[in-house]
Amino acid sequence: MPIAIAVTSAGLVLPPTDQHTPGAHILTRPEDQDFPTALAETAQLIDRHGHVVVVHPATAPRPYVQRLHAVRAMLESDRIALLPSALPPLGTAVLVRQLRQLSVCDFAPGVLGASARLLAHYVYAGALLAPGVRLDRLPVRLPGGPAAAGRGGGPAAVLAGPTTQVVRAQGGERLEGPQFSTSLTYAPGAIGAGGEWVTARLAHDWQVRGLHPVPLPEESAAWWGTPKLVEFAAAISDVSLLYQMVNSMRQETCHWCGLTLIGDRCAFCAAPVPQIRDRAAPSALGHARHRALTPGGPGR
Repeated sequence: MPIAIAVTSAGLVLPPTDQHTPGAHILTRPEDQDFPTALAETAQLIDRHGHVVVVHPATAPRPYVQRLHAVRAMLESDRIALLPSALPPLGTAVLVRQLRQLSVCDFAPGVLGASARLLAHYVYAGALLAPGVRLDRLPVRLPGGPAAAGRGGGPAAVLAGPTTQVVRAQGGERLEGPQFSTSLTYAPGAIGAGGEWVTARLAHDWQVRGLHPVPLPEESAAWWGTPKLVEFAAAISDVSLLYQMVNSMRQETCHWCGLTLIGDRCAFCAAPVPQIRDRAAPSALGHARHRALTPGGPGR
């Protein structure tokens, strides 16, 4: 059985882009499930899959996050990784889909869990927002004005990760896009006219190799502060390239729980890689970024 990927809402489970991608387990909300049942649900996942990687938005309700940590503590298990994602909802869903793709590969649980931090740096997530929407969540500012999307103008295109940027959709400025081959997943909300900017202008600027329309995640309206948007996320969809990225990383053994990992921290027990090793070699994340953006990595 592949390593289990679990999420906190159905909107984070996108349709697969190939026939080999497994689904994800949707954990039950605390208000719909008592604590003993939550313990049994997670214990069953561990028994069936060995390890469980749980991805949840960093903005998930506090009771839900507290429930996740309480379940992990009561089970006294280092086989549960709790991974918050700072990406917008659709970007998080795309990241989850990548982890689902990799879960059927031959990666050790610690490597798969740690790969979430690596892959998140290659997800270009944002939204086209209707005029007048404030951007209180992001440190971006329209030229000559306060942090408001489209105030006094047309729709604004906002990039939330891996960098932040905002441009007017009707202007000539372009959003900074990936320098490697991606597919574009997009979710229309209630923006009305203008949504074609994502599928035409943005897709052309970023030279994407595929378009995947999906329903808007239920968390998106709250995350962006409006339902009047088209959310989008460009990312690598080829599992062979994802495998190459992760497999090229230097692997370490966690000194606390013994799992094999990549990067500087274990996703399951949160123990950091000893600093002496960090000084002896370049960081895993920096090495992967270099490979991904140079010939031989997942570039064009």
